[in-house]
Amino acid sequence: MAIPSNILTLLAGVAITCLSLWYGQNHGLLPVAAATDAPLVDGLFNTMMTIATGLFLLVQGLIFVILWRFRRKPNDVTDAAPIHGNLALEILWTGIPVVIVLGLSVYSFSVYTTMGGLSVGHGGGHMAHAQPRDSAIAAELSSDSLQDSKSTPRVSAGLGAPTEALPDVTVNVKGLQFAWIFNYPSHNLIAGELHLPLGKSVQLEIEAQDVIHAFWVPQFRLKQDAIPGERTRLQFTPTQLGTYPIVCAELCGSYHGAMRSQVIVETPEDYDRWIQSQTTTAAVVPSRLETATAALDLQVEPEHLHHLHQLASSL
Repeated sequence: MAIPSNILTLLAGVAITCLSLWYGQNHGLLPVAAATDAPLVDGLFNTMMTIATGLFLLVQGLIFVILWRFRRKPNDVTDAAPIHGNLALEILWTGIPVVIVLGLSVYSFSVYTTMGGLSVGHGGGHMAHAQPRDSAIAAELSSDSLQDSKSTPRVSAGLGAPTEALPDVTVNVKGLQFAWIFNYPSHNLIAGELHLPLGKSVQLEIEAQDVIHAFWVPQFRLKQDAIPGERTRLQFTPTQLGTYPIVCAELCGSYHGAMRSQVIVETPEDYDRWIQSQTTTAAVVPSRLETATAALDLQVEPEHLHHLHQLASSL
């Protein structure tokens, strides 16, 4: 007995739906999620993968069905019946993509705003600095404020929902051809790799020294431009122990591909031990540097010697 076509269509629809839902959640294309905002990005990606898989199976399945059903029969030299269009079908295949695109747009916008992409809180109190150079500011600014506005880059963009509470860890990140430098201002430390404590809120203040770079940690699902003369910001909380790559995602020169570092997420105890070890090293290195410069009769300015201390302690 032949199975009615509507039953076959129903079964095919159920099969495509089940396969799409399964693959959308089990594709294995993303690295481990290691930060608080990562599940939001993963949810959006999984939704897009589910829809894309369903559309792929539907379109490819229809192609094979049509090729088989309407194949040329042996000894058939006649023309097929002329078809001048199907208004209902055209409305259907136009309406479905429109609904999908609008739905994904709303969903992605919701994820972006939840992650703080449009939050004015990322101004970090530097809103006066963000005014155009030739604009008038009605409020009076003190000489100290004017000095700060000249020396402190304005926060031009941020990602990661800002909170009223101060972050547990603040790190100033500088990109330059072709390396990343990490400055821990609360500990007066400079390092060539990023160490972060597990479960603690982190704020990265990012800027570039020469050209535009992009700070990207795939496991955190976060990427932010590093711009000369401006400051951008990332706020997040690491949720998984491990060592993850830091990649420059903006073409920045001949050795762009080699501009890499790593972020090490460790327990708070291990993080404190690392800070202590760096502080101890920083306390020992200055005397050696001063002895070496004196022996070589080098004239090194005090502020330059301080930078040498910091760089040497990070080696």
